Amino acid sequence: MLKKFFATNAGFGVFWIRLPLGIAMMMHGYGKFTNMQGFIDFCDNIGIPPFFAVLGACGEFLGGLGVLLGCLSRIAAFGIACTMATAAVSRHLIPGYGYEMNWHGALPLGTEGYEYHTLAIGMGLAIMFLGAGSFSVDYYIARWLSHERQRNIVAEAIPVMTANLGS
Repeated sequence: MLKKFFATNAGFGVFWIRLPLGIAMMMHGYGKFTNMQGFIDFCDNIGIPPFFAVLGACGEFLGGLGVLLGCLSRIAAFGIACTMATAAVSRHLIPGYGYEMNWHGALPLGTEGYEYHTLAIGMGLAIMFLGAGSFSVDYYIARWLSHERQRNIVAEAIPVMTANLGS
């Protein structure tokens, strides 16, 4: 079961999906994670319960860290995708898809579209389906689990082989 969970492709291409997503999510989540009470208060004002606000902040920051390192990447990518879907629906759906992001604070609050969120959700889905790739912690855990299983099979086979030789 664990081997399938950590299994990933041997390619390097997923790293180029993980790198920008992990950095961007950590940057977005850092302020929320370090000022949790302020973020909880903000979410409470727009109708999101405190428990889900904490999950959202952890999904952004810790999910970004997990995706960046490729450690528990499928869970981390799921957290990111859920957080971005919630943000898109709860705050960014009304303005529409559009390409207006409030990067410099010039637009009124809540007028940003959800195009950034769709990119993050798509990248998260790619990581969930493909795994983290060969340049990741998951890849090395999967390799270790595979070698551990092979050693157990060999250790179980040796007594059977020696018993057959003695008869």
